[in-house]
Amino acid sequence: MGVIIRLDSADDARVKDYGKLTDTQLRRSVEAAQGLYIAESSKVLRRALAAGHRPRSFFMAEKWLDSLADVFAAHPETPVYCGSDAVLEEITGFHLHRGALAAMDRPEPVDFRSLLAGARRLAVLEDIVDHTNLGAIFRSAAALDVDAVLISPRCADPLYRRSIRVSMGTVFQVPWARLPQWPDDLGVLQVAGFRTVALALADDALSLDQLAADPPERLALILGTEGEGLSAATLAAADASVMIPMSGGVDSLNVAAASAVAFWAVR
Repeated sequence: MGVIIRLDSADDARVKDYGKLTDTQLRRSVEAAQGLYIAESSKVLRRALAAGHRPRSFFMAEKWLDSLADVFAAHPETPVYCGSDAVLEEITGFHLHRGALAAMDRPEPVDFRSLLAGARRLAVLEDIVDHTNLGAIFRSAAALDVDAVLISPRCADPLYRRSIRVSMGTVFQVPWARLPQWPDDLGVLQVAGFRTVALALADDALSLDQLAADPPERLALILGTEGEGLSAATLAAADASVMIPMSGGVDSLNVAAASAVAFWAVR
């Protein structure tokens, strides 16, 4: 079954990767610096492994060991830490009720240019800082034929635990990369033949119906931050703007909901 290590104390240095998982600010710096991320739940860690990511260790209550026996057998050198609910909660800061955690080696960053060949639909995200929204956008992208997700430098980490969990592990399925020069890198997409279209309430915006009626062969949909929407510089750099027709006195949707509507319309 692999190397099973039973934890008797929360002070065990071997499980420092799992410490204080609820401290978002701490985890952002720790995980990036140490080249790791945390996969939460049996389904998510299985998707991470299926994507070829390498586990550092597994971490769970004893009752979940049998359900992951095949995973441990496939990674016999990877330690499996288990313990009582009380000890695990003291380490992580929350009660584990989704089965298991795994500390995974973070894959090397991808150059966004490598994702353009063969792609027809891109999602481009500017400063999406909420991990729940980010994960939901990835899940919609996976379900609705988006070939890759490109994110601005200030976007949240797709490999943060909550983003992964909300995405149901689809962050391992949809290729993604950061755009280092924002919004200048939109020009690279345009040179590659993508029409860059911003979702925004602009005076000259097309309706989503109009875009869907005559969609370009290669399309990059740009979605903005939860509060202010897209920046003026991004709107100026985009080829066009598009808006989702609304009724009921509502002028906008949550960015994750808007992404699903837009991805579906132009799939």
